[in-house]
Amino acid sequence: MSSNIIAIVGRPNVGKSTLFNRLIGQRKAIMDNVSGVTRDRSYGHGDWTGKYYTVIDTGGYVHGSDDIFEEEINKQVNLAIQEADVILFMVDVEAGVTALDEEFANVLRRTDKPIYVVANKADTNARGYQMGEFYALGIGEEIFPISSQNGSGTGELLDEVVKHFKDEGVEDPDAGIPKIAVLGRPNAGKSSFVNLLLGEERNIVTDQAGTTRDAIHSRYNAYGKEFIIVDTAGLRRKSKVSEDIEFYSVMRAIRALEEADVCIVMLDATRGIEAQDVNIIALAEKNRKGIVILVNKWDLVEKETNTTKEFEEEILERIAPIKYVPVVFTSVLTKQRIHKAVEKAMEVYDNKTRKIPTSKLNDLILPEIERYPPPAIKGKFVKIKYITQLPTHNPTFAFFCNLPQYIKEPYMRYLENSMRKHFDFEGVPIKLIFRKK
Repeated sequence: MSSNIIAIVGRPNVGKSTLFNRLIGQRKAIMDNVSGVTRDRSYGHGDWTGKYYTVIDTGGYVHGSDDIFEEEINKQVNLAIQEADVILFMVDVEAGVTALDEEFANVLRRTDKPIYVVANKADTNARGYQMGEFYALGIGEEIFPISSQNGSGTGELLDEVVKHFKDEGVEDPDAGIPKIAVLGRPNAGKSSFVNLLLGEERNIVTDQAGTTRDAIHSRYNAYGKEFIIVDTAGLRRKSKVSEDIEFYSVMRAIRALEEADVCIVMLDATRGIEAQDVNIIALAEKNRKGIVILVNKWDLVEKETNTTKEFEEEILERIAPIKYVPVVFTSVLTKQRIHKAVEKAMEVYDNKTRKIPTSKLNDLILPEIERYPPPAIKGKFVKIKYITQLPTHNPTFAFFCNLPQYIKEPYMRYLENSMRKHFDFEGVPIKLIFRKK
């Protein structure tokens, strides 16, 4: 994690996620008028006057409510306070000082870190004058009236905040680090898997489907491996999504898929592979991502001699013609093969970024073509002269030949199978293109 960390904290519904989005310059956190939308800690990066920083968005701090997430959200808020270099305590000028504000101010008194009280919703001068009552909280170095909605006052706030940063920071601490997104249907065990991997309660876990809402990025560094692991909201069929918040959660999960290098698609072993699982895998393949299928809750399945083999065959049959995806059977509960899943994801990343020398490609694939040349069409013979890998993000190979338009789908599949036989592209979609020579 980088230095120069700003944590935005406060009670629910004061506009923390709106400010978070403004400070990082993108709509990353879900915003809604419903209280308690944000649950986990969410990270983003921004810069101001030549200094780069990381911002943490947190859930609303509450005490004594009926919300089953209350204790977990509060735990996440306390972790953010521990991580931060500067704390923005957000309040609402419309509502004035509330009992929850006073209670949370007592929590913040335990830290010696710089705190700024940010009086949000000060859209007019008249409202800005109302901020005076927050001096009664007796906390923080200064009170800043802002409007996170239209951005007024945020420049003055940042001018003050960046004074506490000792260095310029890093523009994007995550640049160049592999990104692995954990995707799947609700309640498959995604957050439990990420927490177990990180060795901390990074993401809130409950039995309730839809616990995770934002896409939560975490840095993983162990066994000589470093990557960003992204926990996402469960993906249900469109017809089942009724709430706006879930709709935005799904959109964040899909964006996490699009930004990832490798997608770990988690299935629930007790339910088998379902239609939505197949859709998620197809979406990852369409976006040309590395894919690993993780079958969780394997400890709950009654096993016979060939159970694993039959289960894997059923999965590959359902996702056909995608045959190249590795399947790992795990149990987050019993910690079974968790690190095998990570190792497999990193192998897939290596496969995805592999560059093959042109000489090696031609030495191994041209004999396969000679052994089984493209079928003649209209009495014309297709001759493939040579092959080269193109400088793209995903493995793409150009086959130079005299009549590229005559190469049909079955022969393309033969060539792809030949490529996979000679080179390790497990878990990775490869693209073959044919050019005239």
